Amino acid sequence: MTVGRFAPSPSGRMHLGNVFTALLAWLSVRSQGGKMLLRIEDLDPERSKPEFIHALREDLLLLGLDWEEEMPLQSGRAEVYETYFSKLPVYPCYCTRKELHSARAPHSSDGTFLYEGTCRHLSPAQRAEKSRAPSWRLALDHREISFIDGIYGLQKQIPAQACGDFILRRADGVYAYQLAVVVDDALGGVTEVVRGRDLLDSTPRQIWLYERLGFPVPKFIHVPLLVAPDGRRLSKREADLDLSALLLRYSPQELTGILAYAAGLTDSPGPITPQELIHSFAWSKLPQENISILEYFK
Repeated sequence: MTVGRFAPSPSGRMHLGNVFTALLAWLSVRSQGGKMLLRIEDLDPERSKPEFIHALREDLLLLGLDWEEEMPLQSGRAEVYETYFSKLPVYPCYCTRKELHSARAPHSSDGTFLYEGTCRHLSPAQRAEKSRAPSWRLALDHREISFIDGIYGLQKQIPAQACGDFILRRADGVYAYQLAVVVDDALGGVTEVVRGRDLLDSTPRQIWLYERLGFPVPKFIHVPLLVAPDGRRLSKREADLDLSALLLRYSPQELTGILAYAAGLTDSPGPITPQELIHSFAWSKLPQENISILEYFK
């Protein structure tokens, strides 16, 4: 059985890009007769707020995007993550953000910095001289990771060359997204991961972890982003098309209709429910390029 999931972060009210991804994930699962899970990704203690968790649940249900099971909050799963963290080849890193950014320019268009292993070969004596609390990085090998994305096809990457040894636990003890999402999806039995194409580049890192930890690798489907006319992707931080504001002007059915039309699922942007879209849903209808969405809200 196909098992999918919503995985929103409670750092603000959902924007239309979040709803777009949630709608497609829900349609994919429902069209296969599968099971949908909800996981609130509240790893970031500074930005996650209880009121946003409540709003996320209410908004999804208002839009008609239901789920069968809610997974535990990530903020309470440190012991679970520690179990798998301890199985991985990791080492302490004492580099500051300033040192990392001054050493090298971003490696790719998403701003990823290539970590060059500065702390990987420090001796015990050198580590003992450090005064700051370390983050912990994964010691990568140089194998190539490949997978077939549901929309963008064959993807290949050598994580050691694309990003270098990446952080699995921050200096403050918070476990990184890359580890938490792999452990949670694997233990939750997730077989299909639908998310924005901005995360496509990080998928090989997660597959590396799946394989090293002995977990089955789910199917990945990365969807095009909803963007502003200048190509900028929508952001919670800038309140782009915030759902609370949109629902003052549009019904849930009207919003679903606009999103379905933008995705190529319908011939017109008229009101429609997610349930009405199930029978005709197909990933092949979606475009690969990002979608300029603001024109639909003039």
